[in-house]
Amino acid sequence: MASGSECDGSELPPPPPVLPPNIQPVLAESKKTTAKELVPIARPGRGTKGQRIRLLANHFKVRVSSTNDHFYQYSVALFYEDGHPVDLKGIGRKVFDKVQQTYASELENKPFAYDGEKSLFTLGSLPHNKFAFTVLLEDASQRRTARSDSPDGDGSPCGNDQKRRKHQGRSKAIRVEISFATKIPMQAIVAALQGRESEHFQEAVRVLDIILRQNAAKQGCLIVRQAFFHNDRGNCADVGGGVLGCRGFHSSFRATQEGLSLNMDVTTTMIVRPGPVDEFLVMNQNVRDRYQIDWNKAKRMLKNLRIKTKHTNTEYKITGLSEKPCREQTFPLKQRSGAEGDAESTEVTVYDYFVNQRQIPLSYSADFPCINVGKPKRPSYFPLELCDLVSLQRYTKSLSGLQRASLVEKSRQKPLERMRVLENALRTSNYGGDPMLHSSGIAISSNFTEVEGRVLPAPKLKVGGEEFFPRNGRWNFNHKKLVNPVEITRWAIANFSARCDVRGLINTLIKCGGMKGIRISPPFEYIFEESPQNRRESAPVRVERMLESLQSKLPDRPNLLLCILPERKNSEIYGPWKRKCLSDMGVVTQCIAPTKVNDQYITNVLLKINAKLGGMNSLLTMEHISSIPLVSQSPTLILGMDVSHGSPGHSDMPSIAAVVSSRKWPLISSYRASVRTQSPKVEMIANLFKPVPDSIRKDDDGMMREALVEFYLSAGHRKPEQIIVFRDGVSESQFNQVLNIELEQMKEACKFLDDTWFPKFTVIVAQKNHHTKFFMGGNSPDNVPPGTVIDTNVCHPRNYDFYMCAHAGMIGTTRPAHYHILYDEVGFSVDHLQELVHSLSYVYQRSTTAISIVAPICYAHLAAAQMSQFIKFDDFSDASSSGNIVTVAGAIPVPDLPRLDKHVKNSMFFC
Repeated sequence: MASGSECDGSELPPPPPVLPPNIQPVLAESKKTTAKELVPIARPGRGTKGQRIRLLANHFKVRVSSTNDHFYQYSVALFYEDGHPVDLKGIGRKVFDKVQQTYASELENKPFAYDGEKSLFTLGSLPHNKFAFTVLLEDASQRRTARSDSPDGDGSPCGNDQKRRKHQGRSKAIRVEISFATKIPMQAIVAALQGRESEHFQEAVRVLDIILRQNAAKQGCLIVRQAFFHNDRGNCADVGGGVLGCRGFHSSFRATQEGLSLNMDVTTTMIVRPGPVDEFLVMNQNVRDRYQIDWNKAKRMLKNLRIKTKHTNTEYKITGLSEKPCREQTFPLKQRSGAEGDAESTEVTVYDYFVNQRQIPLSYSADFPCINVGKPKRPSYFPLELCDLVSLQRYTKSLSGLQRASLVEKSRQKPLERMRVLENALRTSNYGGDPMLHSSGIAISSNFTEVEGRVLPAPKLKVGGEEFFPRNGRWNFNHKKLVNPVEITRWAIANFSARCDVRGLINTLIKCGGMKGIRISPPFEYIFEESPQNRRESAPVRVERMLESLQSKLPDRPNLLLCILPERKNSEIYGPWKRKCLSDMGVVTQCIAPTKVNDQYITNVLLKINAKLGGMNSLLTMEHISSIPLVSQSPTLILGMDVSHGSPGHSDMPSIAAVVSSRKWPLISSYRASVRTQSPKVEMIANLFKPVPDSIRKDDDGMMREALVEFYLSAGHRKPEQIIVFRDGVSESQFNQVLNIELEQMKEACKFLDDTWFPKFTVIVAQKNHHTKFFMGGNSPDNVPPGTVIDTNVCHPRNYDFYMCAHAGMIGTTRPAHYHILYDEVGFSVDHLQELVHSLSYVYQRSTTAISIVAPICYAHLAAAQMSQFIKFDDFSDASSSGNIVTVAGAIPVPDLPRLDKHVKNSMFFC
């Protein structure tokens, strides 16, 4: 728990003074007016440097003619006859289709946009502020039955079917209540596009986006936010495990310098393979046949998926599985003894009912659990083989490494192919024929937007004793030595793999190291091989025993431990090994899982080792000679910040916040990292500054203090006069929080160390998860060249942003990074800032290519990912119950990460 004092009760602090009632409101009001909230700065101008090129963007210009009209918003409520509210999910749109058919005249034949939940929008007002309609929906009873239990209470499949046959042709009455909520001026769109502040702009664009969603819903698409996926198997690719990668289209309206545009892009989501349930489970669990299915895993996997029964062609939602096999699972079946006799209840098995009474043959269901579509206390069962998974159901579990690799491979699209697909998608969507868009005066062009880009020249690099310019964003170390190679004298090998040729690996490592300038002595004479009997133990036990063996034989602490993993991807050894080495032993470690050892592979490994041990592989020439504009003239700290969240299916796993900071100014290529856990799904970093350390970590003043102190020690005892922050992972709606929460914490951390010290800040948000792509004009099949920057046409009409393709797109279509400059006290010119961002894409020590986003952010990703291996989802409850938790004000307890040993905490351990 965070504690504000060390008082034990004997010396309590004095109570705060009680102000007279008439003074308190005045003080509160003055505080409110003096605290000025920061907002993102406006664009100061455009860049001029670089070779100009003509490009196309996947933005389609939108013409808005009805600018004096208003969107009217109405609140929606749906009720059954008995007064119970309707579950809107899946039924709301059907209800309003019926409303539009039945009550068109009462609504003056106005087209409307319905969000599928509780909001309805029209252009201009409806004739009244309140309406109440009743509509009859034919399949409402079926959907409601499918979501609940047996309507006649017998809990049997026959009960459901009998009731359904009895009610066939009947409709369910739904009461619809519509009431006026607010109105939104379309003029807000024009004002925002002209650079004027407009509080209603986002609301107006939200209405337009809802119109797109409604258009997709009418076409039967799966809708995931602003992405739409058609029921077309031609758009799906099998990625293994019963999972399909379904290709769809992102479609949303954006404000740009040239007006409003429709941004369309290809996107992919994971869906469950439709078809027989048992076939999906066999593929999902990677077993030979249905007799090897783990039904406990199956129950978790199937919950909430929808099925369609073969004998009734009706959809249901799976709530669970029966506890017994079909031939043993019974239910009470009501049967009449005579023409007017009382109904008698007899126990019948599900199998007997379907085979003998319904005359539906079952070939294999007898030995397997039944599918339950009822409630836990009143179940409703169907045999396994009568159930098919319906199409377009999202798969929300995390993908395996092989599935991810397969998805990347199958979703790649070359630029010309992507353009063709987008043109077809725009044509198929037929937005021009949408009545709501038409009545709103919205017209969408069918042509890609032309934009002007500029190609910045690659920065000159220094490697060894020579300097050169990279070509096409790439370089290599052939016949070159590293700029600052280390010497490795004390090191050892821990081998968890039974297949690796360790002697050959050592020889290649020493030979390639010598070629790059790294002097590598032979390793400790004893190669630590894992005992075969230990391979049956858990990963932490295997690691513990290996390190016990190492420590018992090594004369002193090594410089490096090379760990050979048994698996190439997702090895269970990795997390426990990293934790023990970095936290407990204070030893830099490099993990490898070589399938083929050659010079190229070993050189890549040596780049990582050299950086981790404090060496430098390459430098920017202007960094070496201290000629980076503004940065080299004043002590400048560069930060990369990111928060990673739990993977799908692990939503309760703590979020990991990482802050990477530069060292050894005037260099901008050397970094260290601070990593903390925080509450799940919290995007704002909670541990930047702690004026009072918490009770668990009394030595923790926050991540910002660590960065500042290390900069001071490594930069010749100079405090940074300028701090450049690169923040990843936040959306535009969170920009103000970055400025008013995170930036404020960073300033407070500086003031806490020295209350007379006020460094200048520049805050830049980098985004990769956007949908703007750029293409070469003239039907060129090539990607845009590395170094391309775009700050015109499709950028924000007021805010300071630009797109940059720093890297060479070798496969697929290049994804640009989108940089938003929120705050700039340093005073960079547009050209200098764009050149700095471009240069920071060339200082990534793990690679011999320019990377797609600045290196500090990539390092923050790596640090967060590596430290997240220290804690697993399964360890969460253990850590919490043991008391090893940290709390943040207003946040739930989360397990704390172990701190890195002093020997490695300032290293590039994440590299």
